[in-house]
Amino acid sequence: MAYKNLRHFIEKLEQEGELVRIKEYVDPKLEIAEITDRVSKMPGGGKALLFENTGYDFPVLINSMGSYKRMCMALGVQELDDVAGEIEALFKMLSKPKESILDKLALLPKLGQFASWMPKVISGKGSCQEVVMASPDLNRLPVLTCWPKDGGPFITLPVIHTKDPVAGTRNVGMYRMQVFEKDMTGMHWHKHKVSAKHFMEYKKLNKRMPVAVVLGGDPVYTYSATAPLPENVDEYMLAGFLRKKKVELVKCITQPEIEVPADADFVIEGYVDPSEELIWEGPFGDHTGYYSLADWYPRFHVTAITHRKDAVYPSTIVGIPPQEDAWIGKATERIFLAPIKMTLVPEIINMEMPVEGVFHNLVIAQIKKDYAGQAQKVMNAMWGAGQMMFNKILVVSDEGAGITDYRQLAQYIFRNLNPATDIYLSQGPMDVLDHSCSKMGFGGKMCIDGTRKYEEETDNTYLQLPTPASLDTAAVMQQFPDIKGINSSLLAMDISCILVSVEKTRPFHVRELNEQLYALPAFAGIKMILYVEHTVDVTDLASALWRFCNNLDPKRDSFIINKPAAQAGKYIGGIGMDGTLKSRLLDNFERDWPNIIVADDDTIRKIDAKWASLQLGPFLASPSLKYKHQIYGEEAVVEQ
Repeated sequence: MAYKNLRHFIEKLEQEGELVRIKEYVDPKLEIAEITDRVSKMPGGGKALLFENTGYDFPVLINSMGSYKRMCMALGVQELDDVAGEIEALFKMLSKPKESILDKLALLPKLGQFASWMPKVISGKGSCQEVVMASPDLNRLPVLTCWPKDGGPFITLPVIHTKDPVAGTRNVGMYRMQVFEKDMTGMHWHKHKVSAKHFMEYKKLNKRMPVAVVLGGDPVYTYSATAPLPENVDEYMLAGFLRKKKVELVKCITQPEIEVPADADFVIEGYVDPSEELIWEGPFGDHTGYYSLADWYPRFHVTAITHRKDAVYPSTIVGIPPQEDAWIGKATERIFLAPIKMTLVPEIINMEMPVEGVFHNLVIAQIKKDYAGQAQKVMNAMWGAGQMMFNKILVVSDEGAGITDYRQLAQYIFRNLNPATDIYLSQGPMDVLDHSCSKMGFGGKMCIDGTRKYEEETDNTYLQLPTPASLDTAAVMQQFPDIKGINSSLLAMDISCILVSVEKTRPFHVRELNEQLYALPAFAGIKMILYVEHTVDVTDLASALWRFCNNLDPKRDSFIINKPAAQAGKYIGGIGMDGTLKSRLLDNFERDWPNIIVADDDTIRKIDAKWASLQLGPFLASPSLKYKHQIYGEEAVVEQ
């Protein structure tokens, strides 16, 4: 369905019992984020929150898409897979041979539907332009400061519009915006993004780049701005398809080259001057659960701010998962399964992006396997597909196990896995936010082939030993005092993997420890050891895996073991992977390493005291308390 505006969506959320109005005063600086962090980590994502008393003229809506149900409501569907099914049916219809005139005529109604979804520029003003600020001032908006070491307040749900200066094609993306002055922000677009390419084209032409930023309107606009579409596909065509109604656009007042949705809540118009000096932007508590550190980015100068008379300011926070963005990512996972299957990987059955992998870090693909080497074929196809090029760890399975039951999946994968021959290491482009890479934006990748193996894929020089049912962890820790914790619970489930927390004190520490452990007879049947730093609680599997995935560069940090077996000419394979913090002193790692994101003690105390008046139900402790002992110093950058 198409929402008439953001308030229409709010009404629907309230009707469904999915919204809580908070009338108590709450400060947009740190307090809204702390409350939202507690609520969004509730089972199922908690409720959407509407803060009506922020000291500003506009209420703040947050966590509006922060559950499976609300994400479905935002897209107007009962199930996210419904969208993928519709896309797949369209692909099949369009690709089906048209042998008769009747076949061709049958297409006409669908082509008419296509036309009805295409965005349209209308004349006159839109409701987004009901009020024009006489003097544009971002300080009049309740822009959130989310975390204590953020560089300042950030606009976190900006739908940013740019155009190619040569082709005239539109791009709609989402990039955080740090507010520096009442009429100037940073523009945090990464070099891989389409808007950054537009910026470079304007730079070649020595021209100012018009930009418009939309906040609010139909929530489909926000989702479409995050969607991993090909460069030549208009995001508002996707929005029209999802809402089953074309997006009506109006020209901006001071930047008429740019058109924006007529029903948006706010429009911030302005320009980026490519000839101007960049600004030092950040840090920012990011979706990885770590701070993304300060760097140089373009300045965005505001020339106008317009808004609806009843405008609502939409926002979100990102940080240690799960947060609202996990559900937006889930929508992308389900919706874009069909295009991947129909255009790139026809053998794919299902895809899963576990929340611990924060999108790009960990992707699981299930395929219909028909021949040797098919997992590697899928690996190459997926790493060459749009934003999947940022994927760090790809796990490939087949029809032998479902991929949403992680226990069953892990059992199946480890039974099929020879760690010495079935793990493929590579290098390529990485997300700029990936702090584990030795060089920003370029690092290691890993594909774990957990499919059943054909004869051609099997190396008979390796023995496949049974998984030990247990491990004497106390004896191991006594022998190696640098080990501070071992989680061997997976062994009892026939999953041949353990987690080890280690306090590093010397160069090559993890590599050497891995060799020493695999030399022990008790480790002969253990295929994989995941190492994390000593502050991490390895008994908390989800948290430990989140830390591990963030800190690993698979090519640099993987240590494959080929241990001679007692049987002549035979070997036992194993692999250790170093998911610990990397430093200059011990790892020769030259980049700054970021801290994980936690709220400050003062904000936690304020919200504790205020909780009963918020009408949010039983008291919820701050999620940050769990991680306080895992930070290194008090700044965004780890103290070394």
